[in-house]
Amino acid sequence: MKKLVLILMVLLPGYRLFAQQEKSYVKKGNDLYQQKKYKEAADNYNKAVEKKNGSVEGQFNLGDAFYKQKQFDKASEQFNKIAESSNNKAVAAGAYHNLGNTLLENKKLEESIAAYKKSLLNNPKDEETRYNLAYAQEQLKKQQQQDKNNKDQNKDNKQNQDKKDQQKKDDKDKDKNKPDKDQQKKDQQQPQPDKLSKEDAQRMLDALNNDEKQTQDKLKNKKVKGTGGKILKDW
Repeated sequence: MKKLVLILMVLLPGYRLFAQQEKSYVKKGNDLYQQKKYKEAADNYNKAVEKKNGSVEGQFNLGDAFYKQKQFDKASEQFNKIAESSNNKAVAAGAYHNLGNTLLENKKLEESIAAYKKSLLNNPKDEETRYNLAYAQEQLKKQQQQDKNNKDQNKDNKQNQDKKDQQKKDDKDKDKNKPDKDQQKKDQQQPQPDKLSKEDAQRMLDALNNDEKQTQDKLKNKKVKGTGGKILKDW
């Protein structure tokens, strides 16, 4: 796997892209930068930049000092300002290269790719910038694939959750349709009528018929006795 060649192009004494004389603030800032005292270096570069005819070298190295302090937004702003305002292709290429590195460190992959491409437009032979461009493109591809995987995973999780919710709903509906267990138990405790055999039923029917016959006989006898009266004699 490619590894980032994270090189900041710093305009230190002896690395001259300009014919102008270094100012005292820039020189002091460079000395402090080499001692890794980046905050103090930035203060001196700022003083150089504040001059009316501020040194481009001071502006450039101020961006590097911000980068070393992980103040990526300030560094990006500084490098972008240099790149867009410089008429020197070497300076613009270096500024865009450092802008690409800064954006890459700040997890802004698409913007860093654009900055590296601009750097190569100004200096097509810069292999370090070309390598960093390839690295940034590879990281962007991985990020997009990861985003896709996360999206698919979230979709699967939602579908699974929907299935669980539907199952809960179905189970709840089933419970509604089931007979009440308490009612079932109550019904089971109610006395059930005894079942009669065929023989018992016939005996009961015969007994009823016999009772009815006896009752009719009694009524008949009672009626005969009641009709007897005195016979009138014919005088």
